[in-house]
Amino acid sequence: MTLWQLTQDLATQLDRLVFQAPITHVYNPLRYAAEPHRDYLERYGQGPKQAVFLGMNPGPWGMAQTGVPFGEVTLVRDWLGIEKPVGKPRPEHPKKPVAGFACRRSEVSGRRLWGFFREVFGSPDTFFQRFFVLNYCPLLFLDEGGRNRTPDQLSPAEREPLIAACDDTLRRMVEVLGCSRVIGVGGFAEERARQALVGMEIAVGRILHPSPASPAANRDWPGQARAQLEAQGVELNMAPTAG
Repeated sequence: MTLWQLTQDLATQLDRLVFQAPITHVYNPLRYAAEPHRDYLERYGQGPKQAVFLGMNPGPWGMAQTGVPFGEVTLVRDWLGIEKPVGKPRPEHPKKPVAGFACRRSEVSGRRLWGFFREVFGSPDTFFQRFFVLNYCPLLFLDEGGRNRTPDQLSPAEREPLIAACDDTLRRMVEVLGCSRVIGVGGFAEERARQALVGMEIAVGRILHPSPASPAANRDWPGQARAQLEAQGVELNMAPTAG
């Protein structure tokens, strides 16, 4: 199966799940932002890859707007070259509206992550020759006040079928991409990769999540990410300098 087919299979499984209070809204950008998501997979997801960077789930101003993991609007449009029509989640939370590529909010985590890759590799083609970026879970969970609820905050009855579906999809995506390493962006993604990929010859590592909610990430996150990658033996090729 292709990456696109795997995501559609996952979306179908997740459509069957039911979430209760405090979750009031569930956004699935694999559905309403399918066009840019498919463009991302088909343009850049050709294997084999050396490593996959794995996020947790969409942010409200990133993948929830663009369909691309960590997909800060300006970097997706101007660096990745992706801009496709985006629909609306149903129902839509009034505090977390989806405007697609017209969204004026910036996802700081995505700006840091993709900005780091742009600085290091220069061009998307250079980055994607060796690497890819995925989210473990494609769903965004919101409570009545519009606050994010992460997958680990779900009740066990809600979390277990979600994890089963996402674990299976991660295993199959790793096989399609032919990668030998998965790098969790943050602790949750690292732990899920370690659990899901048991028995596969895949090295699992971690970098600090770039969220501004983390005090550590606000102290030279790019420098910390670079050091963590180099400590894991992940070689970074610098972008050529002008001159």
